Amino acid sequence: MTAKPLLTALLPLVSDLSRDLPERERYRRLLQSLRTLLPCDATALLRLEGEWLVPLAVDGLSTDTLGRRFKVSEHPRFEILLASPSPTRFDSDTTLPDPYDGLVEGLHEDLHVHDCLGCPLFVDERPWGLLTLDALDPQRFDSLDLDALQAFASMAAATVTVAKRIEHLAMRAEDEHRRAELFRQASTPQSGEMIGQSPALQRLGDEIRLVGSSDLTVLITGETGVGKELVAQAIHQASARAGQPMISLNCAALPDTLVESELFGHVRGAFTGATSDRRGKFELANGGTLFLDEVGELSLSVQAKLLRVLQSGQLQRLGSDREHEVDVRLIAATNRDLAEEVREGRYRADFYHRLSVYPLQVPPLRERGADVLLLSGYFLEQNRSRLGLNSLRLSPDAQDALMAYGWPGNVRELEHLIGRASLRALGQAGKCPAILTLTPADLDLRTAQVGIEAIAPDSVEMPVADVDLRQATDAFQRRLIQACLSRHRHNWAAAARELALDRANLSRLAKRLGIK
Repeated sequence: MTAKPLLTALLPLVSDLSRDLPERERYRRLLQSLRTLLPCDATALLRLEGEWLVPLAVDGLSTDTLGRRFKVSEHPRFEILLASPSPTRFDSDTTLPDPYDGLVEGLHEDLHVHDCLGCPLFVDERPWGLLTLDALDPQRFDSLDLDALQAFASMAAATVTVAKRIEHLAMRAEDEHRRAELFRQASTPQSGEMIGQSPALQRLGDEIRLVGSSDLTVLITGETGVGKELVAQAIHQASARAGQPMISLNCAALPDTLVESELFGHVRGAFTGATSDRRGKFELANGGTLFLDEVGELSLSVQAKLLRVLQSGQLQRLGSDREHEVDVRLIAATNRDLAEEVREGRYRADFYHRLSVYPLQVPPLRERGADVLLLSGYFLEQNRSRLGLNSLRLSPDAQDALMAYGWPGNVRELEHLIGRASLRALGQAGKCPAILTLTPADLDLRTAQVGIEAIAPDSVEMPVADVDLRQATDAFQRRLIQACLSRHRHNWAAAARELALDRANLSRLAKRLGIK
């Protein structure tokens, strides 16, 4: 390769270094220039985060690749590339599994014999990530000068450095240690990453950063399964309290008799079974954040006691007269319309206004467009690793089916569906295939839709008209739940899945409705 093609590929990147570009656009241009220099069928830029490689940009690979997180120890090609200080080309007939098997656009069979190479990127003399290239022609890179790729990698590292410095300048107004911790947490799959690139999710991210820099009480609302707890974690990590604990309590998982003890603690002898003093969630969260999930389930009496703590910062353990002072930021979440609950007299207006200082609505999955495929990629990679597969992917028809579905259970439903479909497809395959492809039949979305239609209002006897709205709603919910339980032979877990509810929430609702 002569110097002219290399110069032609590098000049746009040099020009981009002085431009204020979004990070994603900067990386897209980087891969575009790479394919100009080294024609190939697929290329990717991956960032190393601990033991994981996180795709930042791809060209020629399926969209869901951006949602995947590759564990380096499970992909020997990545291990070899990261261990080498210079570009590495793999033999076209190597038996090492390819992480992109099944992910190359337009290819619906195994990546048997092909050309593959990669190059590590170093920033500040530390491993930062990888550039990878794949070509379906096994001789595509025969005439390649690896020095040209090394020169390009140096320019790529400079691009990454510039992107990092721009990001650093944007964060200087915030506490640097706290923001760095947020970046680390958000880039680690185990921490509960919010995956997606839709405008709806980006707007939510902007609001999280905005309210995170304050100490305001936040009320997170949204449908079941949208990820309200992930939003709460992100707000905590974006706050000055990030170095302190975030303590969570699901208000729907406990009866009223225990909620008060869980929140405020108790002393020995306060009630039967209280054999020792115990700190409550407020004291455990002192200096940090307390997250109350399903806050709409709290009784009026508990709401009154919580209101006092929020106003004064002081609490008493059950059975004690001693005051304990706490400094806690409160984040609450609910899938109920609390304003309507207040109007109906089922919720305290003063407590509601104390909670909703900064209301934050989490968008349902059906409003997030192609995020469905990115999230699918994330869950596919989790299941690939869990099931010990080389490759797990979606067929084009399966991708279309996921995009067309309404997702009443949101992200949680998608996660469970991918898990079920992966296990079902593996069981039907008989033996472990090189590539396991999920089809619409494996996803079984038709059955899920039938389940929703089976509990539609037309299928449940409606109450008579001489009752008020609350009574009519309760009667409808009672008959709907009873019908669902009957279909599942009183398997409460299965009924909860069909109704898109948490098992604990269904039990609590059934108890209130008088269902045994």
